[in-house]
Amino acid sequence: MTAIAGATAAFNFMKKSISVGRDLQDMGQQLQQWAGCMAELDQAEKMAEKPPWYKALGGGTQAQAMEVFLARKKAQQMRDELRELISHPAVLGPSHWQEFLRIEAEIRKTKRQHEFRRMEIKQAIIEWAAGILLFIVLLGGLVGFVWLANA
Repeated sequence: MTAIAGATAAFNFMKKSISVGRDLQDMGQQLQQWAGCMAELDQAEKMAEKPPWYKALGGGTQAQAMEVFLARKKAQQMRDELRELISHPAVLGPSHWQEFLRIEAEIRKTKRQHEFRRMEIKQAIIEWAAGILLFIVLLGGLVGFVWLANA
């Protein structure tokens, strides 16, 4: 899961930056990376809940679901630690946590609207192409069977 690796890198950088007194606005790139990785994790969780039919037939969805679950737990631990660190009155204060959540929500929404929509369209094309191919193969087999039965 590259999403959790990216989130961990952004988390570590933000944690160090906050501990030396940097403000949230100074960590824009890391906030974007964090929120983007969290959005990717949300998308992976959504895809694990409803895998495409061809992946469900092939199996292996339980392993993917477990990876997503474990990544979600790790992300929640990082989020809790960030909340404690950012909200601490001696560091940045509770208002900064609300700002962090607002920025994260905006980035997630933008990513979902653009990138994930493109992924969903690509997934639909693959599913339709696989379905049509399967239909053609089955139809060919049926025609061949009827032809052999008549011969």
